[in-house]
Amino acid sequence: MATTVNIIVGSHVWVEDRDTAWVDGEVTKVNGEKIEVQTTSGKKVVANLSNVYPKDTEAPPAGVDDMTKLSYLHEPGVLQNLATRYELNEIYTYTGNILIAVNPFRRLPHLYDTHMMEQYKGATFGELSPHVFAVADAAYRAMINEGKSNSILVSGESGAGKTETTKMLMRYLAYMGGRAATEGRTVEQQVLESNPVLEAFGNAKTVRNNNSSRFGKFVELQFDKTGRISGAAVRTYLLERSRVCQLSDPERNYHCFYLLCAAPPEDIKRYKLGNPKSFHYLNQTNCYELDGVSDAEEYLNTRKAMDIVGISPEEQDSIFRVVAAILHLGNINFTKGKEVDSSMPKDDKSRFHLEMAAELLMCNVQGLENALCKRVMVTREETIIKSLDPDAATTNRDALAKTIYSRMFDWIVEKINNSIGQDPDSKNLIGVLDIYGFESFKANSFEQFCINFTNEKLQQHFNQHVFKMEQEEYTKEEINWSYIEFVDNQDVLDLIEKKPGGIIALLDEACMFPKSTHETFTQKLYQTFNNHKRFSKPKLSRTDFTIVHYAGDVTYQADLFLDKNKDYVVAEHQDLLNASKCPFVAGLFPPLPEESSKSSKFSSIGTRFKQQLQSLMETLSSTEPHYIRCVKPNNILKPAIFENQNVIQQLRCGGVLEAIRISCAGYPTRRTFDEFLDRFGLLAPEVLEGNYDEMTACEKLLEKKGLKGFQIGKTKVFLRAGQMAELDARRAEVISNAAKVIQRQIRTYIARKEFVALRKAATHLQTLWRGKLARKLYEEIKREAAAIKIQKNVRGYHARKTYTKLRLSAIVVQAALRAMAARNEFRFRKQTKAAIIIQAQWRGHRSYSYYKSMKRAGLSVQCAWRSKVARKELRKLKMAARETGALKEAKDKLEKKVEELTWRLQLEKRLRTDLEEAKAQDIAKLQLSLQAMQVQLDEANATLVKEREAARKAIEDAPPVIKEMPVVVVDTEKVDLLTNENEELKTLLKSQEKRADEAERKCAEVQELSEERLKKMEEAESKIDQLQESFQRLEEKLSNLESENQVLRQQALVMSPTKGLSGRSKTAVIQRSPENGHLLNGEIKATADLQSPVPALKDAAEAEQRPQKALNDRQQENQDALIKCIMQDIGFSGGRPVAASIIYKSLFHWRSFEAERTNVFDRIIQIIGSAIEENNDVLAYWLSNTSTLLLLLQRTLKASGAAGMTPQRRRSSSATLFGRMAQGFRTSPSGTGLSFSNGGMIGGLDALRQIEAKYPALLFKQQLTAYVEKIYGMIRDNLKKEISPLLGLCIQAPRTSRASLVRGSARSHANAAAQQALIGHWQSIVKSLSNFLKTLRANYVPPFLVRKVYTQIFSFINVQLFNSLLLRRECCSFSNGEYVKAGLAELEHWCYEATEEYVGTAWDELKHIRQAVGFLVIHQKPKKSLDEITHDLCPVLSIQQLYRISTMYWDDKYGTHSVAPDVIASMRVLMTEDSNNALSNSFLLDDDSSIPFSVDDISKSMNQIDLSEIEPPPLIRQNSAFNFLLPRAE
Repeated sequence: MATTVNIIVGSHVWVEDRDTAWVDGEVTKVNGEKIEVQTTSGKKVVANLSNVYPKDTEAPPAGVDDMTKLSYLHEPGVLQNLATRYELNEIYTYTGNILIAVNPFRRLPHLYDTHMMEQYKGATFGELSPHVFAVADAAYRAMINEGKSNSILVSGESGAGKTETTKMLMRYLAYMGGRAATEGRTVEQQVLESNPVLEAFGNAKTVRNNNSSRFGKFVELQFDKTGRISGAAVRTYLLERSRVCQLSDPERNYHCFYLLCAAPPEDIKRYKLGNPKSFHYLNQTNCYELDGVSDAEEYLNTRKAMDIVGISPEEQDSIFRVVAAILHLGNINFTKGKEVDSSMPKDDKSRFHLEMAAELLMCNVQGLENALCKRVMVTREETIIKSLDPDAATTNRDALAKTIYSRMFDWIVEKINNSIGQDPDSKNLIGVLDIYGFESFKANSFEQFCINFTNEKLQQHFNQHVFKMEQEEYTKEEINWSYIEFVDNQDVLDLIEKKPGGIIALLDEACMFPKSTHETFTQKLYQTFNNHKRFSKPKLSRTDFTIVHYAGDVTYQADLFLDKNKDYVVAEHQDLLNASKCPFVAGLFPPLPEESSKSSKFSSIGTRFKQQLQSLMETLSSTEPHYIRCVKPNNILKPAIFENQNVIQQLRCGGVLEAIRISCAGYPTRRTFDEFLDRFGLLAPEVLEGNYDEMTACEKLLEKKGLKGFQIGKTKVFLRAGQMAELDARRAEVISNAAKVIQRQIRTYIARKEFVALRKAATHLQTLWRGKLARKLYEEIKREAAAIKIQKNVRGYHARKTYTKLRLSAIVVQAALRAMAARNEFRFRKQTKAAIIIQAQWRGHRSYSYYKSMKRAGLSVQCAWRSKVARKELRKLKMAARETGALKEAKDKLEKKVEELTWRLQLEKRLRTDLEEAKAQDIAKLQLSLQAMQVQLDEANATLVKEREAARKAIEDAPPVIKEMPVVVVDTEKVDLLTNENEELKTLLKSQEKRADEAERKCAEVQELSEERLKKMEEAESKIDQLQESFQRLEEKLSNLESENQVLRQQALVMSPTKGLSGRSKTAVIQRSPENGHLLNGEIKATADLQSPVPALKDAAEAEQRPQKALNDRQQENQDALIKCIMQDIGFSGGRPVAASIIYKSLFHWRSFEAERTNVFDRIIQIIGSAIEENNDVLAYWLSNTSTLLLLLQRTLKASGAAGMTPQRRRSSSATLFGRMAQGFRTSPSGTGLSFSNGGMIGGLDALRQIEAKYPALLFKQQLTAYVEKIYGMIRDNLKKEISPLLGLCIQAPRTSRASLVRGSARSHANAAAQQALIGHWQSIVKSLSNFLKTLRANYVPPFLVRKVYTQIFSFINVQLFNSLLLRRECCSFSNGEYVKAGLAELEHWCYEATEEYVGTAWDELKHIRQAVGFLVIHQKPKKSLDEITHDLCPVLSIQQLYRISTMYWDDKYGTHSVAPDVIASMRVLMTEDSNNALSNSFLLDDDSSIPFSVDDISKSMNQIDLSEIEPPPLIRQNSAFNFLLPRAE
């Protein structure tokens, strides 16, 4: 597959690496056939051109989902693609129609849920992301459409996930072909549950896998003509019997042994079991438990699965008895007996296990000991009993254990098949093959030989299938092709199975000779196949041989070949177990034919296996095969580790690389015309400018470049190996030249830009320097002016300071004199005020004490009286509570709660009032004290002024010399005294100010507290309102339940077989007068009639029968006329449905709602049902009529019995506090908004009332509700079916853009056609929505229902588009995002035109697809952080959804990249955390198909309907019995 052309310096290539298999790098030097490569790991490698592969530098960062889409289909390209996808948790990849599944070693539940199966149901293969469900669906569709059986072959080495993949396949096929369980267990349930049973007895832990299947399994699912599973069969191949007795560390024996040791204590006691370490068959290794697996739980699950597949409890008990017996057999050790070469149980422990084995197998203990220690040889003359030495006895014991286990496993498989049953009439089947993969260990024995023989057979079948697919591809594209050679492994198959002379034939021959050994067998092989190219002899071994398989050389050790190939039962074992008292054990060893019962009959396991394999190949050849290759990414069984060497070896063993080699032998590179021109169109621009179609343009481009050997198909270009690399090299050269031109222009631009910037910088520097000089000069002038200004201000300051000091001295003297008089006055007023305050406090205390005593006395009297009244009411309520039951208790609880809330509300109000009064009093007191202080201060100031004036006058009048010294002394003392008093007054004033501030602070706190309490009061009031509403609803429900109970009791009385009551029922039929339809007096006197004798009842019945019959006949004629009328489309009147109006008015007038028996409701329901079933066009018409009629019934009818409560009960309900509140809050019935203008009902609040409906009316209302929901669902589903095919076309843009590149002069026309094609599908959806809305509006469907319909439709559009986007990688592109965004804009414009009245918030339902598309079309995604993406761009999308979009994104328009790798890593971490915490982390959305409204919603959302002016149709207008429908004047 390597290419030696077009490898130049700078080329990106793959070279071999010892550690990672392949490493990429860039060629730095080319020297003939040698090249030097600088790898990405930092090393320099010299390699031959023949060992180098070109690398596709334009490969998508997330890989491709089908490896045939790779530009270079070679080994390193395949490996890199698998590794890239595995890193993104994309574990499935196609190679043509072959699915490669890489084991993730973790649970991915979102990939296998029911919703995912629904997505792949019916999808075209390859349309969605690769998945095991896609393969299963393809097989199922091929079987249904073509009528041919299919098979799915699952292969891979141990630990690759074959068993889990098989489970998923069978789950999907059961989902597609399953049916509801009618009689117990279904076939698909039994098939699925057979897996855990077979795993328990046929799987074990190996070095490579914790749950390795040690047998091959082919499950045939049989289908009937309708595609339903009708039968199944499980076929098994080559169970590894030697594992029962021989183990190697760290492997385990079969799971069932450990499950039984972890069984419940009673089972362990019954079978005398214990710790697995105590049994020889289990303690040969140190591994007894599996990580994350509970053997006790698995034991119970296995028991349940055995129940489902049809194994009875007795048979289960027998099976586990045999398993326990095998464990006890393994603990029987032997020692030398008394005779020569004899043996016997070693000790008491061995004797105990011998007895337990015999007890469990229900056979004779001595017989079991003889069968193990002796051998009977039958000759012609006599029968010889030969003793066995201890080693031979041990071998005999192991042979017995293996035989019992093998036959028990075969019995389980046969039992499963018999329980499931096969369909003899089935002609189609789907087979699922889960078989061991190619094995090569250090020691390979007979099991590996058979396993690899099976894989050789399957590989030949696989190669033929791949070659056939290649031929079909070439034939489909109608290209010329010649025969392609591929490796045929028929010579290896001949080496193994050819007769005579094959290895199996020679092995059988050696087994037939008693003296043959493994040495003689291998020598025979060396002689026979000495010159065979597929067979060789190791140099240092005499008993080993090597076979060259397709996947590599395997050396086999022939030491145990002869023993493992012999399948015979020792006659002693056969006789002993056939005589067992356990029917199950005896059934495992049925009697042998007489001629074979005398000795051990040899049977070759190899030959039988070859025959089974031949039968399997014939079955596979008769079916259409599908292949799944499972790959184990690492040997340590850990997630997120991808070992290249390990995967490459598995790809070789699985034949994937061989399939690629076959593909490369023909035309490995295939590109559609538009993809080819998109990538290589720049090599010949003139071809694109010419007026050529795509096929011609591709051919001319290839011819211009001189390529030969290519082929042009109908839709694709086929290139030979190496031609893609040559075109890429020329493309890289053209791009390189263009890059050089761009670089030259950019460098010129950068140089000129730098020069201009430098010149501009110099000019700017000069400007700055000149400005600096100017600023310096200005600063000097400014400092000089500032100094002068400072001097002036300083001199002024000194002058003012001297004047101020002198003035203050004079003021101090004046203040001292004035303070003297002020203090005296202040002292007097202070004493007076204190006395007044003391008097006021005492009088208030006396009055308040008297008030509190009176209040307590009043409260005591009130409480005593209220408790007396409450006890009376309580007794009445208890009597009423016995009838109401649980609802009454809820009502009482609500009453208590409302009373408590009311009490709390009153308490809050009282506290608020008291608080406000206290606050007002405190504020008033503080204001009074503040005013008093202010008055005192003013008086003190005035007194001080007067004293200063008097002192000044005294100083002026006094002689200056004589009284100078005394005045100075007196004034000094007064000044000191006044100064001290002034300080005290200041201190007092400050304290008063502090008190005022404290009072203001407390006032503010009190105000805040009052506001908080006000809020709490408002919340309490709102809660009270809610409780009142809920109480009202509960009261209504209670009354409805009571009335329904009363109706049912009445119905029971009516249906009573008593003759007296039956006679009364005839006369108690509702009797109406023909004029107004009111009840006659006969109904009122019903109670009195019941008390009269029986003859009187008969006379009354005969007297009333004649007029009643006439009345019934007339009523029947009126009903027939009504039914005949509403069967027609009688339209609408003023936007109101006429049919609903006529039905309601007629039923109301006839008082049918109050009738005990009537059939008019059933007839109306039948008319509606037949109309909507026959014609979908009338769905909108009947939705309008039924919803309107339901609204009228909801607002008018009430259950009978609600008004029949006794007055005493009504008074009692309103006598309590809660009753009075409920009565005050209760509003008038909503039905009073209906108005009629006829004799029966006149509009007005006084005349209208709710009707007490009987049972038929209530049943009619329920049926009508069901039909409203059914019609709504039918309308919604019809619209979904109409737009569903269009949505599949709207998620991916039509590929018409290439036409503009290849049409030349017709480009403008192509662009117009492309734009029209782009928007056409969306316009079709908009057209469907508009037509649908037009129909609904024409039929006056209530806008509330229209909004609900469109909300669910837009939700359906959101789910379909978003799920398709996540499942199809080609949709996660930039250009496709623009296309979908343009289509969503069309929907948004339609929503705007349709108005919010009919669409509502339907546009918001598209939030997932809108945000996903918005994420696709934003630029610079690598610069966006995870926080910006999750909170700003896509807040609605989950991490799983964002991760999938980010990894699948590709830009076919601008070549931009997805988000940064660190963001991807953060998403992966969050996904891992979510997967550990959540039960399911599916990234797909679910469609909600429920009914999104209730009757109450309709009643609340629809406006009141005026039925007064609706004209009846002509059919009943002429009927005088319907005159009440005619409108009348006021």
